[in-house]
Formats: sequence, C-alpha cells, structure tokens
Amino acid sequence: MNVYDTVNKLAQELKESSEYNEYKKLKDEVKSNNELSQKIKEFEEMRYNIQISELQGQATDKEKAQKLQELYTELLKNENVKKYFDAEFKFNVLLADVNKIIGDAVKDVLG
Repeated sequence: MNVYDTVNKLAQELKESSEYNEYKKLKDEVKSNNELSQKIKEFEEMRYNIQISELQGQATDKEKAQKLQELYTELLKNENVKKYFDAEFKFNVLLADVNKIIGDAVKDVLG
C-alpha cells in the first residue's frame, strides 16, 4: 500500500470516528441557530485575535481578555454550546494525536 492510499484510509476513518460525527452533528445544530452561530463566530474571532497578538509578543489586552471570558461564560449557559465546545475539543485532540504520531515517525529528517 502506498502512502496516499494509507492517508485516504486514515481520512475515511477520521470521518467515521465518534469524535468527528459528534462534533459535526453539534456544529450543524449550532449553525442552524443564527443568533447562536453569530455569537460563537464572534467568540472564535476574538479568541483568534488574542492568540495572534500573544504569539507576536504583544501584551494581553486585559479588556479584550475580559470580554472574551464574559462571552465564553454566556455561551456556556447554553447546553448545546457546551456540548459543541466539548466535542470540538475532543476532535482537536484526536487530530493533534494523529499529527504527533506522524511527526514523531519522521522527526529524524525534520529536525
């Protein structure tokens, strides 16, 4: 079997995983609620911008961090959003684990 066949099989197995399917189901549910979807989008953009600033060595804007925390707390009051965030986290852990395994297998030529 060549590498591309293996990767395609892995991609299919990821799409069949419980982590993927739970995340996709909850993401679709959240997206069907426009107001909720917009708040999550706002939260994700705010979180992304703060992370980028921190990666660039800028001090964390305490006001923005506070707004982010308040929005997160508000979102978690909705049980579907809480489940969505949990499912998103689990799926991201799965992807990170797969990436780590692949990276560890070829680290001798990458570093």
